[in-house]
Amino acid sequence: MTYAITQTCCNDATCVAVCPVNCIHPTPEERAFGSTEMLHIDPRSCIDCGACADACPVDAIFPVDRLKPAHREYAALNAAYYEEEEAAATEREEAAATPAAVTGDGAEAQAEAAERTGPLFRAWDAPGFARSLPSDFAPLRVAVVGTGPAGMYAAEDLLLHTDAQVTLVDRLPVAGGLIRYGVAPDHPATKKVGEAFARFHHHPRVRMQLGLEVGKELSAAELAAHHDAVIYAVGAATDRRLGIPGEELPGSVSATGLVAWYNAHPDHAPDAVSLDAERVVVVGNGNVALDVARILVSDPDALAATDIAGHALDALRGRRVREVVLLGRRGPEDAAYTRTELLALGHLDGVDLVVDDHDPRIGAAIDTAGPLDKAGMLGGVTRTAVDWSRPPEPGRRIVFRFHSAPLAVTGEQAVTGVQVTGGTEIPAQLVVRSIGHRGVAVPGLPFDETTGTVPHEGGRVRGRTNEYVVGWIKRGPSGGIGANRSCAAETVTTLLADAVAGELPAPSGSAKEFARLARRRNRRLVDARGLAAIERAERESGQRDGRVRTKFATVPELVAAARRSRLRLPG
Repeated sequence: MTYAITQTCCNDATCVAVCPVNCIHPTPEERAFGSTEMLHIDPRSCIDCGACADACPVDAIFPVDRLKPAHREYAALNAAYYEEEEAAATEREEAAATPAAVTGDGAEAQAEAAERTGPLFRAWDAPGFARSLPSDFAPLRVAVVGTGPAGMYAAEDLLLHTDAQVTLVDRLPVAGGLIRYGVAPDHPATKKVGEAFARFHHHPRVRMQLGLEVGKELSAAELAAHHDAVIYAVGAATDRRLGIPGEELPGSVSATGLVAWYNAHPDHAPDAVSLDAERVVVVGNGNVALDVARILVSDPDALAATDIAGHALDALRGRRVREVVLLGRRGPEDAAYTRTELLALGHLDGVDLVVDDHDPRIGAAIDTAGPLDKAGMLGGVTRTAVDWSRPPEPGRRIVFRFHSAPLAVTGEQAVTGVQVTGGTEIPAQLVVRSIGHRGVAVPGLPFDETTGTVPHEGGRVRGRTNEYVVGWIKRGPSGGIGANRSCAAETVTTLLADAVAGELPAPSGSAKEFARLARRRNRRLVDARGLAAIERAERESGQRDGRVRTKFATVPELVAAARRSRLRLPG
């Protein structure tokens, strides 16, 4: 028996670190790491020890013979990765002049292929301690702005490798960031990574200042003056624009806003989105676009068991949505979504998948692709030329419309449709743009308007001595949750090197002085005890409704919950 990695893989490589036979790839040391959709277990080398499954923070790893029906495809996906890699390595080897002369990429591929044969026990590298400080070094005080995955990986790195004191700062009165407000509610396993981060909320060297907005209630300069270093992990909070006529009409919304709405983000009112539309057009076909499509047509009774916002659940129960059209500029072979998310769509009860066969290139790409290629995985999906002059078909369905770029959102007082290339207008009452996120400038920090990021060198903000960045505000909106682990490692390594070199200015204020300053600026701040109270209150409220939790959707509700029934912290 062997294990397989499934849909919820977060790519943070925790499993790689514990595997005794080096059968999980790509590893962080390999060139392909970060560019693959997920990690893969080699079925020929796996020794069935289960160490990877025990270590996985998102419950993505299972024995092949215990895979649920919806996950059985992943056994083949894991095996296919190694078949493809070996085929590519063989081609490179044959292209070399002689086996002995193989160098560069060919030699690296051969070495990697050799390591995967076995089962040979892993040859561990020599231990290294790049992210550590000398034993006689005074503890650093580091502020981390943002409590999503990027910020928490940075905090974890500091707490595990040094004796630093960490101040967690977030503009919202609750922690979680992308885990709480960006992950789809029907992906509870992915949200479990938040439990791994939560153990650091109560760490004895951690202080939390939730509800404090840097750049508004406290300047970046003031924050830097009270700490040895500050790490900004503020993500990419807004969306990219389409730049087409009609984009501002009522009924045209961003996927960023829609996801935040159904996840109970305080910035989005309960009535911010109306689902009084029979057909919805989602511009884009990345994973977020698939998330939006899936939620809009899912059975509300199934979603009721999740932590979806109460107002969103009510709206879905009363929805008119019967069809969601995913608009892609390119063909099915170049779709931006991952194969794992496409597989998930195929298991939606009562929802049909359709490919609009309006262009001969679409069918050709699907028919000539391998069964596990993105295009090939649509081989079993109904293909038909959709008549857009007719209302949506009975039932619920998701339509893939490839080779179609939006030219204009139509309508006078509200959205009535979308004009696309080829002279077609698709009638719709709701348009969701899902073409990527974009970072927002932090007052007091440099900002590159072109990339939507803070300019940096190895994570150090360019031109600054003790300010750093991590996550999407550092590298742009690319990579999932797990990509932030290596991103954080780079930033923390740079920070600690600066500390050892004596390049960090000494704080001008103490930790107590900073706490008093923060309280003067905002009397409603939430600490770790308040966060624990919010957690308990949401779960208790959810239990009364038969749900996993009921999220508080406004800042006043969150603050009130934090002040009620505070829990004694463990230890």
